[in-house]
Amino acid sequence: MKIALFSDIHANLPALEAFFQNLEKQQPDAVYCLGDLVGYNIWPNEVINEIRKRGIATITGNYDFGIGRSSDDCGCAYKSDEEKANGAVSIRVTNELVGDEERRYLRSLPQHIRLEFEQYHVLLVHGSPRKVNEYLFEDREEASMLRIMGDADILCFGHTHKPYHRLLPGDKHAINIGSVGKPKDGDPRGGYVMLHLDADVRAEFIRFAYDVEQAARAVEESELPDAYAESLRRGV
Repeated sequence: MKIALFSDIHANLPALEAFFQNLEKQQPDAVYCLGDLVGYNIWPNEVINEIRKRGIATITGNYDFGIGRSSDDCGCAYKSDEEKANGAVSIRVTNELVGDEERRYLRSLPQHIRLEFEQYHVLLVHGSPRKVNEYLFEDREEASMLRIMGDADILCFGHTHKPYHRLLPGDKHAINIGSVGKPKDGDPRGGYVMLHLDADVRAEFIRFAYDVEQAARAVEESELPDAYAESLRRGV
C-alpha cells in the first residue's frame, strides 16, 4: 500500500502543479491533503480548485480554518512584531482574493481523517489531534508525543514545514510530511511523503523542483511582503 500525503501548499500554484506532475510518476494507491491550501501567495482559489477537481480528501489547516470564516486570525505563531505585521498583510490579502465558493469549501473541511489499513490505525491531522495549529517539532518530549498520538499507530501531520519520521515506543510512528509550497528546512524544493504500509512502515520523503522564481516574483509583484519571496528562494 502506497499513500501519498501532502500539505502546506500556501497558495503556491507553481509548486502544486509540479507536485502533481511528480505524483503521476509515483502511482500511489491513495492521496490525502493535510491542509493549509491558502496564505502567503496569490493563487488561493487556483490551489483550492486544483485539489477539488481531483476529488482529493483534504483536512483543514489553521490558515484554511481562519480564511474559511473570513477571520483576520490564521492561528499562526509569529515570533516578532515584523512577522506579525507581515502576517496581517497576508491574511488580509488572502481574504480579499478568496471567492465565496472557495471559502465555503474551506469551511467544509474536517479537522482529521482516520484510516484503517489492516493492522495499522493511521490518523491524519494538520497540527496535532488536539489543535489544528499546535506545532509538533521533532524534539518534542517522547512521553508528550505518545500522549498526543493516543491510540493511533501512525500519526501524520504538517504545519511546521519541517519533515521528519520519528519511531516511538510501542512501534508508533510520528511523521511530519513537510511542505509542498513553503518549505522551512533549508531546501527550497517542494516536499511530500509516500507512506508505505506493508509488513512494516516506511516514510519515503520525496523532493521535487519547481519554478521558485515564478512563485517569488508573484509575491514581489503583489501587496504581499517581499520577505515571503525571499523565504521561498531560501527554503526557510
